[in-house]
Amino acid sequence: MKKTLFILAATLVILVSGCQQSQITLFVSTSGNDDNPGTKERPFASLEKATKTASAFAGKEAITIYLREGVHYITEPILLTSTNSGTKDCPIVFSSYSDEHAVISTAKPLTNLDWKEYKDGIWETKIDEPLLFDQLYVNGEKQYMARYPNYNKEVRHFNGFSKDAISSERVKRWANPAGGFVHAMHKHEWGGYQYLITGKDKSDNLILEGGFQNNRQMGMHDSYRMVENIFEELDSENEWYYNKENKTLYFYPPKDLDLKTALIEIPQLESIFILKGTEESPVKYIEIKNLELRQTLRTFMETKEPLLRSDWTIYRSGAIKLEGTENCLVENCFINSIGGSAIFFSNYNRNDRVENNHITNIGASGVCFVGSPTAVRSPRFEYNEFISWDKVDTVKGPVNNNYPSLCVVDNNLIYNIGTVEKQGAGVQISMSKNITVSHNSIYDMPRAGINISEGTWGGHIIEWNDVFDTVQETGDHGSFNSWGRDRFWYADRGMMDSLSAKYPQAVLWDAIETTIIRNNRWRCDHGWDIDLDDGSSNYHIYNNLCFNGGIKLREGFHRKVENNIMVNNSFHPHVWFANSKDTFRYNIVTKAYLPIRVKDWGDEIDYNFFPDLASLKASQENGTDNHSKAGNPMFINPEIGDYRVKDNSPALEVGFKNFEMNKFGVQYDKLKK
Repeated sequence: MKKTLFILAATLVILVSGCQQSQITLFVSTSGNDDNPGTKERPFASLEKATKTASAFAGKEAITIYLREGVHYITEPILLTSTNSGTKDCPIVFSSYSDEHAVISTAKPLTNLDWKEYKDGIWETKIDEPLLFDQLYVNGEKQYMARYPNYNKEVRHFNGFSKDAISSERVKRWANPAGGFVHAMHKHEWGGYQYLITGKDKSDNLILEGGFQNNRQMGMHDSYRMVENIFEELDSENEWYYNKENKTLYFYPPKDLDLKTALIEIPQLESIFILKGTEESPVKYIEIKNLELRQTLRTFMETKEPLLRSDWTIYRSGAIKLEGTENCLVENCFINSIGGSAIFFSNYNRNDRVENNHITNIGASGVCFVGSPTAVRSPRFEYNEFISWDKVDTVKGPVNNNYPSLCVVDNNLIYNIGTVEKQGAGVQISMSKNITVSHNSIYDMPRAGINISEGTWGGHIIEWNDVFDTVQETGDHGSFNSWGRDRFWYADRGMMDSLSAKYPQAVLWDAIETTIIRNNRWRCDHGWDIDLDDGSSNYHIYNNLCFNGGIKLREGFHRKVENNIMVNNSFHPHVWFANSKDTFRYNIVTKAYLPIRVKDWGDEIDYNFFPDLASLKASQENGTDNHSKAGNPMFINPEIGDYRVKDNSPALEVGFKNFEMNKFGVQYDKLKK
C-alpha cells in the first residue's frame, strides 16, 4: 500500500493540499495494465483497479476516473459504498476522457469461434464456457431468441403474437421445451406475464413457472402470446438458440453477415454501477457522466415484489442501482440495450439528479423511484386487500425516511422502453416524495410514460415534459397514469362515501403534499392523456396540452384541474365520491364531457369552454357549467402545434389563459437533435 501511495504522489496530478484545490486523476484504457500507476501515459486496464485505488483518497481528494476510447468489458458491477464515496468538495467522477467515447458493457465477447453450417441457413459453433446465454448481440445489434411467431416490428403486441403459441398442437413439435419462455399480455391488457417453461406433460401441455410479474392476477390474454428459446422455432434470420446439453450455439445469420469477422457479445450482469449505502451511512457525491452504458441481462423472471395495491410487481435493480445515496448525479450518459430497468432508486435516496441522458432500448422501465413498504403505514399489497377501519393506522405521513425524496429527472430523452416487461414506465414513482420530473421527452413504450403508483407521499412536480406514443401494447391506461388506493380507499363505493364523510381528513394521510402536473404535452392513443385512476388524490393539474385522450379523474379527492386544452377529446369524470372537493374550470374541451356514474360533481365544474352548444347544454343539465361558453376557441396555429388562442378568442372570456407551447420536452441541444 505504501508503494502505491508513493507512486500516486509522484505521478498523478495532486495540487495544493486541501480538498477544494486538489484533484486526483486516474485513467483506464482498454490497452492499459493494472500494474501501471493509472496515469494518462500508463493507464490501468480495469475499472475495478481504478475504483479500488480511488478508495484510498475518497472524501479527502476530488477524484476523476477517466475512461479512454473503446469498450470496457466488466465482469463484476462497479460497487460504491459509504467507505469509497465523495463529499461536496471532493466528489468522485466516472467519465469518458475529453471528447472520447467510452463504453462500459457487461457482455462477454465470444472470440475464436469455429462456425460450421448446420442446415437450412443455420450455423453452429461449440462454446464450452460457463456463460449465461440470455441475450446475443452481433456487431452491436440485438438478435432474437428462436421464437414463435417470428419477430415483426409492425405488430403491436410483442412484435408478433399468436393464439396458438402454447397450444398442445404446437408444443407437440418441441422435443424438449424446458428453458423456453412464454410471454403473454394480462387478460385485460393491464401489463403482461412471463413464464419459464420447465417441461411438458404427456398431453403436450407446457409446465410453467412464473406469472408473478402482474399484481392483479387474472390470467393470460387469450390471444396475445408468444414463446421464445425453443430450438424447433429457429427458422428465421437473426434468430439464435443455445443448447446447454451439447454446448452449441445455433444462429441463423442474415445473408450479408460474415460470421468470421462478426463481433458476437452476450451480457453477463444485470447491473453496471451499484451505489449502496443507508440513511445512516449514505453514498454521497458520486457522478457518472459522459459514458455509454450498455448490454445487461434481462431481469423479468426476478420481477416479483408487489407494489402497494398496484397493478405492478417490480425488481429492485437496474443498469445503475442507487440505494442509500445523497447528492449523486447521472449526467449525459447514453444508456442503451439494457435488459432490465435503466436507473433504479431504491429505498432511501435524497437530492440525486438524472440529467441530460439518452435512455433507449430498455427491457423494463427507464428511471424508477421506489421506497420501502416499511415506511408506509398500514401497507396493503393487492387490489382486493383491505384492513378493517378500526385497525388502520391513523397517523399522517410516513413511518420513517426509507424512501426517495427531493430527486430530479430533468432533460432526458427516454424512448423504446419496456421491450421485454410490459408493466413499466419511462419514469416510475412509488412510495416517494417530492420527485421532480421536468423537460423530458418520453415516448414509444407499452404502458405509461410517467406513472405514480399511489399517494405516498405526494409533492411531486411533473412539468414541461413531452410524452407521446405510450400505452402501445396495453390498454386502460394513460400517458400520465396514477392510482391512489391509499389506506383510506375501498373498492366499495357505498363504504367510501360513508367513510369519507365521517373521516374527511383520512384522504390526505398518505398524499400529504399536492402533486403538480403542469405545462406538459401529452398524447395517448390507447387510453387517456392524463389518467388519475382509483383514488388518486391531492393533485393540481394546469396548463397541459392534451392531444388525444383527454383527462380522467376516478374515485379520488382534492383534484384541481384548470386551464388545460383537450384536443380531440374531453373531460372523463368516473365514479366520484361525495365531498370529493374536486374542481374543473377554465379548461378548453373539444368534445362533450364523458362521465361515468357521477352523481356528486365536486366543488366547482364551471367556466369551461365547449366546442358547441349541445355539449354545453348536456353539462348544464347535470347541474354544472352555468358560466361556461361554447364556440370556436380560435387556436393560433394548430398545424404546427401552437394551440394558444387568439386575442379575440371567446375562450378568454371564461378565464382561460394562454401558456407557452415551445418548451415541452428536452431542451438540451444534443438530445433535441
